[in-house]
This record gives sequence, structure tokens and C-alpha cells, in this order.
Amino acid sequence: MKRVTGRTEKTTVVGEAVHAFVPDPLPPKSPPLDPAGSWAQSLPAAQHALARLDLAGEMVPSLDWFLYAFVRKEAVLSSQIEGTQATLVDLLTFEAADGFEDPNPNVEEVCTYLVALNYAREQLDDPAGLPLSMRLLNETHRRLMSGVRGADKQPGEIRKTQNWIGGTRPGDASYVPPPPQVLPDVLRDFETFIHDQSPLPPLVRAGLLHVQFESIHPYLDGNGRIGRLLIMLLLKEWGLLSKPLLYLSLFFKRNRQEYYRRLNAVTADGDWEGWLEYFLRGVAAIADEAANSARDLFALLSEDRQKVLRESGTSVAAARLFEALPKNPIVTVAFAVRHLEVTKPTASKAIQTLESAGVLEEQTGKKRDRTWVYREYLDRLRVGTEL
Repeated sequence: MKRVTGRTEKTTVVGEAVHAFVPDPLPPKSPPLDPAGSWAQSLPAAQHALARLDLAGEMVPSLDWFLYAFVRKEAVLSSQIEGTQATLVDLLTFEAADGFEDPNPNVEEVCTYLVALNYAREQLDDPAGLPLSMRLLNETHRRLMSGVRGADKQPGEIRKTQNWIGGTRPGDASYVPPPPQVLPDVLRDFETFIHDQSPLPPLVRAGLLHVQFESIHPYLDGNGRIGRLLIMLLLKEWGLLSKPLLYLSLFFKRNRQEYYRRLNAVTADGDWEGWLEYFLRGVAAIADEAANSARDLFALLSEDRQKVLRESGTSVAAARLFEALPKNPIVTVAFAVRHLEVTKPTASKAIQTLESAGVLEEQTGKKRDRTWVYREYLDRLRVGTEL
């Protein structure tokens, strides 16, 4: 039996009559989710992988560097899905300049995503902060779109005009979201499901809410990035992860065509089961990768720390610079001077010590304005972030 997931509503956009889709409130009904569907077989593996990732986060002695790195990786990947032409190396190179260089527009988009993501996390961490709600998403969206491409498309505001996805005009669009006049009711139902005491497992609810947000498409721009960020916020809100360590953009990027096909199958055919199987498979895959990455990166840091300490003539400055590398795997002499608060000769000597220990590698080949990279660390971290 084909499930009906919403209704169409005739509306006019720039003179063309189109049929906009208005999703039904969650959870799926008529019929409800099949408890024996493929998603049910995928759920235990996803839950186990998520618990393993949470444990890995607890076992890493210092989680700050891991969060720092993975938040940046997510910012790059989620922005790339929307067409932003910037890599993780581009972002870290800009950050190594420490504000002394202006970012290009692509890197700037990644930076505003970082601001938005960190804002949302901080609000949920703060007892006096905004709860998980459309108000929080609106404020996050305002920061996401500030001063970049799309800044003229009502940042932080629910759209007041009709939008569409795909095609060159509304009449040949691949999907037309709900008309603006129904958004207050649709978004109220969306918020209600976030806070309902549903018998469905939280991971399943997160998968349902991601699709519902994408179907509603409440903003004129930036919906994809906010929709992917929503997944992390839901897992944090519901206590599935003590720290925000799971980001699914890498899985969505690797399986982009299936991602869009699964989303379309929900609105067109009511195939929530197929979407959930795909979503839970992604949770399991990325949680396992993140847990393994945490272990491997920590082992690399421990091994290389010993190399630095064994290096002849090593100094306190060199040791301090090494400890800064997980958050700053691309460094310059100017960066070392500012970060260590030392003279240029002392900073240069610290870099030379890490280079002699085989930790840093000079990448420009120049005699002036040189840049060093923590190559092994960066190569492991940037997997999947190249254009």
C-alpha cells in the first residue's frame, strides 16, 4: 500500500501555476512505519556505533582538539554539498594567517557556517540559552547567511515568498515546497514532533525530522546546511551523544545521488522505510569512522610527541608549538610568534625542531614566507574533503 505523506496545493509563482507539496505532520501514518522494514534491521548497528563513538569521545584525554577538527571538517563538507569551492586545507591555511589575510568568498562561506554551528552548540550547552526550536534555527540561519552569498535572502527569517528546487523556473522545478501562507502551521507541527514523547527511537525521529525540514524548505537559501546541522543538534538534545561528534555530511557527499533519490521517494511515494534504512546506514558508517579516527589521531599525536621530546635541543617553545598543531596543522613563523608569544628567532627554532623530528614539513619550497604542514595528521583528517 502506497503511503500518502502530504497534499499538493495549487499556487502561482511568477505568473506560473504550480502544485506545491505540503507534508503531513510526523510521524508517518496511513500506514505507520513498518516495524519489520529494512530500517529496523539497520537500527541496532547504528545505535551501537553511536554508543562506541560516545565512548571514544570519553576516552580521548583532551576532546577539544578533536571537536575543533571535526567541526571544521563538517563545515567544509556541508558547504561543498551546496557548491562552495573550498577545501579543509583552504580553511586551515586561512586560519593560519590569523586574520591577517582576507578570506576568498568560498572560504568566507565556510567560516560563517562555523560561526553558525558553534552558536547553535553553545545555545544548547547554556542553561539560559535558546532551546531546540525554530527560533534557535532562525538565529543560526541568520549567522550562516551573514555577509555571504545569499545574504540578501532574508537571513534568519522564514520565507514570505514561494521557492522551488531544480529547474530554471517554477513550472519545470523538480520540487516545490509548501506555500508561505501554510508555513506557520507546518512549522508548528514540526516543532511539536521535536518535543513530543514519541515511542519511536530517537535516531529514527532524527531521520524523520531531517526529511521534514528539507521538505518544508523554510528559508530562501541555506536550507541544506541548516537541515544537516539539525541532525547533530537533535542527537545532542536527546542525549545520544554527550559531545557533538557525529556529522553526516561526509556520508551524504559520498552518496549524493542516493541521498536525493531517497528524499524524493518520501514525498513522491511515501517511502519512509527506504530513507530510514539509508540514514541509519550513514549513522553507523560515519560513527564508526569517527571513532576509528579519534583513536588513530590520538595514537599519532602520542607517537609524534615522543619524537619531539627525544629531539636533540628541543625546547619548551617547540613542545608548546607541537601541542598547538591539532588545532593548527598549518603554521608559519608569524603564527608561531603570535601563538607562543616569543621572538621570531625562538619561533623559527621551534619550527625547525619539529621539522627535524619529522613532524612538520615545509610545503612552499621558498626561502621567505614559508609555510609548514603537519602532513600525517592533516592527510588523515582531510579524507573526503577535497573537491
